[in-house]
Amino acid sequence: MGRVGAIMSPIIEVKGLTKRFGSLEAVHGISFDVEQGEVFGLLGPNGAGKTTTLSMLSTILTITSGTAIVNGFDVAKQPSQVRRSIGIVFQEPSIDDRLTGRENLEMHADLYAVPGSEKGKRIDELLKLVELEDRAGSLMRTYSGGMRRRLEIARGLIHHPKVLFLDEPTLGLDPQTREHIWDYIVKLSKRENITMMLTTHYMEEADKLCDRIAIIDYGKIIALDEPEQLKGDLEGDIITVKTEMVEELSRKLKETNLVKDMKEQKGELKLIVKDGDKIVPRVMEIAASSGIHVESMSIHEPTLEDVFLHYTGHEIRGEGGEEYHGMAAIKRRSIR
Repeated sequence: MGRVGAIMSPIIEVKGLTKRFGSLEAVHGISFDVEQGEVFGLLGPNGAGKTTTLSMLSTILTITSGTAIVNGFDVAKQPSQVRRSIGIVFQEPSIDDRLTGRENLEMHADLYAVPGSEKGKRIDELLKLVELEDRAGSLMRTYSGGMRRRLEIARGLIHHPKVLFLDEPTLGLDPQTREHIWDYIVKLSKRENITMMLTTHYMEEADKLCDRIAIIDYGKIIALDEPEQLKGDLEGDIITVKTEMVEELSRKLKETNLVKDMKEQKGELKLIVKDGDKIVPRVMEIAASSGIHVESMSIHEPTLEDVFLHYTGHEIRGEGGEEYHGMAAIKRRSIR
């Protein structure tokens, strides 16, 4: 999307934010700012602390230590003002399938005390924005997963929030529907002039949507920048070598100055090199002269997946599982 043009003071300011569940520290003193109008992403695997962080910022979970300011309000000291400033799209479905799409929006508008003179117009605007006008009178149980997600996004915007939090907004959706939701998020960001903060473990989602990304793993932010800058920081090409003799090849390459960085991963060797086209034949020569059979070799420009592997030493963990033992409490306490 590119960075926002007019930069003002941060609308979210986080300093030393920490959350403990008993002896378990789920979030370890993280700090970051989010600028007004920005789409900011927390990228990391399940268990990284993403939902825990979002839940503290949205007042669902109390903060153990540190500070968080949202729209000028202290999350710990002014939770009511924070809640009026934000919209939330939860990871778990949180709409009533016994109501129609319009009835769900009407109920949420009433909860946020949207004036009656504005309510109907606002609902019509949002239904049009997410392209659900023709299904407004249909019961939610007849909606597809993508339609439900679009309505949940519309619901989060009903009261003109300054910040919209989206927790894994496309989790469980098929690839085509996921791309449609991405398009809506980009459109909504521009149309509503709203700051968005989302969590995701999808590399492509973070790359496509976010102006800046904070990579988070085991409760710590390990890198933060624009997607292109994060990839550019690797300064080179990525060579992936598939072989059953990973350790032997790794040892041989360490004896040379060909490789800037190297990671062993599931029968593959990931190499960060300069001038990859020139290095590939050299790697093949070293392997052949050492009696190392190479099954395949490929080269590509760095991706966010490569960035994550570079900083953490492991690939991003996939879907499934809860984020720490305390996340069951979040589900029970979620503001629906």
